[in-house]
Amino acid sequence: MIYKQFRGIGLSRLGLGNMRLPTQEDKAGAPIDYPRAKAIVDYAIAHGINYFDTAYNYHSGTSEVFLGQALQDYDRGSYHLATKFNYHANPDYRAQFEEQLTRLKTDYVDFYLLHAVGDGNVENYLGCGCIDYFREQKAKGRIRSFGFSSHASPEVLSRMLGENDWDFVQIQLNYYDWLYGTAKEEYSRITAKGLPVMVMESVRGGRLAKLSPESAAMLKAEHPDWSIPSWAFRWLKRLEGVQVALSGMSNLEQIQDNVATYADERALTDEEEALLFKACAAYRSEVTVPCTACRYCCDGCPAGIDIPAVLEIYNRWKIDGAGALRKLEELPGEGKPADCVGCGACKSECPQGIDIPQVMAELASQPSK
Repeated sequence: MIYKQFRGIGLSRLGLGNMRLPTQEDKAGAPIDYPRAKAIVDYAIAHGINYFDTAYNYHSGTSEVFLGQALQDYDRGSYHLATKFNYHANPDYRAQFEEQLTRLKTDYVDFYLLHAVGDGNVENYLGCGCIDYFREQKAKGRIRSFGFSSHASPEVLSRMLGENDWDFVQIQLNYYDWLYGTAKEEYSRITAKGLPVMVMESVRGGRLAKLSPESAAMLKAEHPDWSIPSWAFRWLKRLEGVQVALSGMSNLEQIQDNVATYADERALTDEEEALLFKACAAYRSEVTVPCTACRYCCDGCPAGIDIPAVLEIYNRWKIDGAGALRKLEELPGEGKPADCVGCGACKSECPQGIDIPQVMAELASQPSK
């Protein structure tokens, strides 16, 4: 395992996220499978991982409980705990913090964060008094380093950066969001402040662990012995401002592969990065539709569907996963994918040649979220 210094502490450059622990029956929402999850923690410790990230609401509140129990076998000074205050889960930050210490079976947290700061909740975090309270806890030694995790726009991120003397910031950072999202700008704004970056969604919740057949073949042709996820982590190694890259590892095979990737400092070369970006572009074009929102398709739709809005959700679903489908319920008007009659009027008007009825049928076949 390789390490990077943080204020005199050597932190493993790979951290274990505890949001996607193995569950009983391998089903979302099922209880944590303690023996399998404990095996992952034990493997992490045995192979040099010393940064463990969790949160108040992960696994319906049981992740902290599990982690507190799983780490009892090890000296408290041999690992570093990160957890988060979630305003939405319980705005009583004092009560939540005390409960977290009890769950984690500790009297201090090494890295404490405000959880998932976004454009819609930033006022809650800034106005509730929690920042001053957590500063006090830091002064008492109950918090060693204080930061926040952000899903905010770059503008709101900059606002947060100016609200406190933070020790670190955690953002969603991977090569896809670097190319097609705001990750590059977020990273630049954080590092310009001299702050280290903790990385979440290194492989975008697993979306970058497989890619599409064409894009995966491009990478395998260059390095047959590298796993697809290892490309994402080796790309992150190029970024000097990254302190720890988190991975929510759900089985031993995943952690074994990731530990092997972090056995040395080997990062992508410039040529390998160019190939990865080419593969990423191929992946994006294979799984999404090239809608430009020209709206030529809308006038003749007998169901009154806002087709560009639906196609935007379709693209987000293909890249971000099933949670994006919730946006279908918020669409204006009455027309939904299930209302499509498959007449093809939209397809004949689409300059991009998108098979819109097929997209509507695919969306209509998905379980409601």
